[in-house]
Amino acid sequence: MESAAPTLTGAMATGPVVGLLTELLAAAGWLSTHWYLLAAAAALTTMVGEAVVRRYAARASSQRMALELVASRHFEPTMEEIFRHGLQLARASAALPWWAPRRARAVQIRLRADGSAPLRYRLEGPASSERLLSINPFGPDVTVRAARPIVDTSRTYTVRAEFVLRGRPVAPLREVPLEPDPLQPLVDAVSDLKAELGELAEIRLDIQQPSRWALRLRRRQLLAGAHQAARVEAQRSARWLRQGAGGQDSVLAHLQEQLSDRGSGAGSSRRLFVAPAPQRVDEKEALGKLAEDEQLVRVQLLVVCAANQEGRATERLAQVQAGLDVFGGGSRWLMRGWRLGPWRIGGDHWLYRSSFERRWRLGHCRPPRANWVRMQELTGLLKPPTMHCRLPLLAAELPSFAFGDPQLLLQGTYRSPDGRERVVATYAQETFFEVGVGKAGGGKTERALAQAIGWAHAGGGLMFVDPHRDSWPRATTFLAHESLMERTSLIDLNGLGPSPRVSSWNPLGMQHGQAAHEVVEAIADAYASALGWDDATAPRAITILTAALAVLVAVNAAACQAGRPEDQATLFHVRAMVTDPAFRALALAVAQDRLDEEIHSWWRAVFPTLPPDACAVVLNPMVRLAANPVTRAFLGQPVGVYDIRTAMDSRMIVWVCPGGSGPTDRLLTALLARDLLRAGRSRRDIPEAQRVPFRPYFDELITLTGSAPETIAAMFEDFRKYKVHVHGMTQLLARLPTPVRLSLMQNASTLATTAGSTSAIAPVTAEWGDDPSPERVATMERFAHYVSMNVHGRRVGPVKVQGPHLDTVFAAQARPKQVPDLEQAALTNAGALPLHQLTERATGQLGRVRSFLAEHAPAASRVRLSKGYE
Repeated sequence: MESAAPTLTGAMATGPVVGLLTELLAAAGWLSTHWYLLAAAAALTTMVGEAVVRRYAARASSQRMALELVASRHFEPTMEEIFRHGLQLARASAALPWWAPRRARAVQIRLRADGSAPLRYRLEGPASSERLLSINPFGPDVTVRAARPIVDTSRTYTVRAEFVLRGRPVAPLREVPLEPDPLQPLVDAVSDLKAELGELAEIRLDIQQPSRWALRLRRRQLLAGAHQAARVEAQRSARWLRQGAGGQDSVLAHLQEQLSDRGSGAGSSRRLFVAPAPQRVDEKEALGKLAEDEQLVRVQLLVVCAANQEGRATERLAQVQAGLDVFGGGSRWLMRGWRLGPWRIGGDHWLYRSSFERRWRLGHCRPPRANWVRMQELTGLLKPPTMHCRLPLLAAELPSFAFGDPQLLLQGTYRSPDGRERVVATYAQETFFEVGVGKAGGGKTERALAQAIGWAHAGGGLMFVDPHRDSWPRATTFLAHESLMERTSLIDLNGLGPSPRVSSWNPLGMQHGQAAHEVVEAIADAYASALGWDDATAPRAITILTAALAVLVAVNAAACQAGRPEDQATLFHVRAMVTDPAFRALALAVAQDRLDEEIHSWWRAVFPTLPPDACAVVLNPMVRLAANPVTRAFLGQPVGVYDIRTAMDSRMIVWVCPGGSGPTDRLLTALLARDLLRAGRSRRDIPEAQRVPFRPYFDELITLTGSAPETIAAMFEDFRKYKVHVHGMTQLLARLPTPVRLSLMQNASTLATTAGSTSAIAPVTAEWGDDPSPERVATMERFAHYVSMNVHGRRVGPVKVQGPHLDTVFAAQARPKQVPDLEQAALTNAGALPLHQLTERATGQLGRVRSFLAEHAPAASRVRLSKGYE
């Protein structure tokens, strides 16, 4: 009985263990029979967990911010600036609450081309990271601003692709230099994008800081793979050794060999081979770029291309893929998926499309296992395009010229990187002043003519001043339209032909209600500018001329008030005013109520004390003007037809051809220029919104500014507010007077140059930072231009364009058979009459003025004044 107790106790102890084992075996059997229940529970748990994660990720992504980085044309970042920006992005990707899933913890770089810009560079991330992302590490050459939401319209054809790193898992991408810009292949891939076909190409790079456990797991996978590779290599070596032993490398073969050797007494001829051990794995080499924790990120690269024309989106995706090849090194970017004959299973397939669209829409980052990179590998994508990137000019940046559109101003023919050509233009409301520089015959006048003709056909008013007259015969073929004939006026002072016809202009005329002091000031300043007078060198001449003009203008105002404008005085009556006491007395008597006391006092007290030769310097220019029959006929009429202020307001096309560049012609040009300045400033009397744009074109600025430098300079400074926009052409900037050159370069909206000597071109290229260099511009072909323009408030270019040729651009508008009709209409609109008829009228005008003064001068005042002013 005593021995049975322990046995019973042991049986009782082992009973529960056996029972437990029995139950476990029964449960395992049940599970093996009902395995589908376990699989269903696991699947349900996974789906519930995924739904919860998606819900929280969507909630975390509901508040995101977007910034757009706009680089200037001088943007040239350093590697350190780009690297710091990358660290900033990686840090910002983690700026989310603790409960946010990892897929929502990312910062996105968006490179987008939709026709509005060559390549827009945007940053998107959590709203909580806005402060960090708004820090600009690139300095003043990059503008960081809040980006507008992008609303895409649906396109007919869309292709999607996700890119994954292929090659050695731990090998880095190629180290791409910053010059040329690493983004250049991507820019070239979208350079021929056609917005009118709804084309779109967008690249999204999501950057995410890796978790420690994911990094450790990846390292273990890589090390396990390295060890497995070492073992496989050792086994392969062992097989090679066995093959070298003739297949006899076995224990039995060696035992038989030993027995046979003892019987025969011969020595052993075989040796037992031992399989080589696997080589030791170098962890640093096995882990590669994953060996260190610093600057290591996970990335997700998604691409979408769309278009409304079949095949265009697929072609664009292929071009983008080719653009990403520039980063290929030990590893490279390849599209994720696989191909089965003509079918490709990728981002577009229904198996993956929903996941792709969700990540694309919400900005979630779920990178493939292989997409581990160091920050240095992404330098080409961590910045906007730099100065070393050739950006194409899209229609949204530089519009295409449309004939008859009053909002556009023709500039030239632009050739895009894909070889397509289009005629480009600037917006008229932004083109205030324009300067064209280049050697003779380079095409600057042809370009100005094409621009002026396009502006005229669009309904705009202009004035083309050409001292050589060559532009008028060139333009008539394309202006000879019925709609333009009634608006075209020709002021030709060359006196060509056997019976020339000349227009007329009275600078002193008051029939249009001009302000008397403005007329006097304009004429006096024109004389002073053309003759080099100033208060230091010729104070007396300026005083005499101003006093005489004041009286004559007052007389003309009285004649117009009396309804007798045909009795107005002209410039040639200044001589009678200072040399004929009787005429002077009558004029002062008629004008006494219109002159202030200071002018009366000067004529009464100062003028009689002047020496007889004091007025010679004032009269000499008048004599020269009177000696030329054309200028005498043009300036000697009481009521002139030429009125530039009326031409401005009525959109006239005025062609002015001075007779030459001699002293007399310079004086006449100075008078015309100063009158233009006066007329432009006089537009202050109408509201700004009602001022009609007017464009004066000055060919050969060197000739024109030689007579009126301060006047031309004042136009470039003042005319913008009056909607008078000056265009000037010159061969040499250095030959222009300093005031004109400084005002012109400071206010030019458009700056253009053709080929020429490097010394002549250098001042223009210096405005562009010598990009392009003077040497490069000097070697351009004929009619080629480099042009910088203002579009949408920013400078575009310098861009190389081909100068427009009238016979090409306006071939459809050529009307050579109607040229005589145009010339006849232009002379008629200018009031041009035969030269001899105008000369006779100018000769008899002094008598008519004297008769008017005699009739309207009070008797008492006439006697008193004649005694006081003799």
